[in-house]
Amino acid sequence: MTDFLPSQATNAVRSIRTFLAVSGALALVTGLLLLIWPGKSAVIVTGIVASYLIIGGLVYLALAVFSGRDRGWMRIGHSLLGLLYIVAGVIAFANLAAATVTFALIVAVFVGVSWIFDGVVALSLLGTGASKVWTWIYAIIGILAGVFVLLSPLYAAVVLWIMLGATLVALGVVQIVRAITLEEDLATLTTY
Repeated sequence: MTDFLPSQATNAVRSIRTFLAVSGALALVTGLLLLIWPGKSAVIVTGIVASYLIIGGLVYLALAVFSGRDRGWMRIGHSLLGLLYIVAGVIAFANLAAATVTFALIVAVFVGVSWIFDGVVALSLLGTGASKVWTWIYAIIGILAGVFVLLSPLYAAVVLWIMLGATLVALGVVQIVRAITLEEDLATLTTY
């Protein structure tokens, strides 16, 4: 069995430090972009989703055409799904602003419905939980938050977007600080 050499430890810590610094910088920049230009960054995200739809559609069409094993309904299904993806992506690119609002509404409605279902599921577990009061509180907050989101999904989408940006900024700063302080840990490792 070989011992873990100090040079290996140094290389491992440097790799981790580099990862932390790069991921922290990416999170910080992304969060700042979301906070400084929320509308433009939302349009960019919608453009990325639209690109994904078109690429995914092309992959499904290629599967329908070039798959030697698939027969009949499988090819038809791949073809229809591919065409649907491509049409959705093209429609999104045709009016990115409207697609961005629609995408934000869909995400907000999904979040609202999810919170309501989560609250209902929590209520259904009341009989098995040891902390019924906390389960009640959690369920009520989840259901009320979900209803609030469904009553005003566009407002909720904006708030969620701002929260996402602020969270990314905070996480980015913390990652960068971790990368900087890891240098001190590296100095400690190399002195042994």
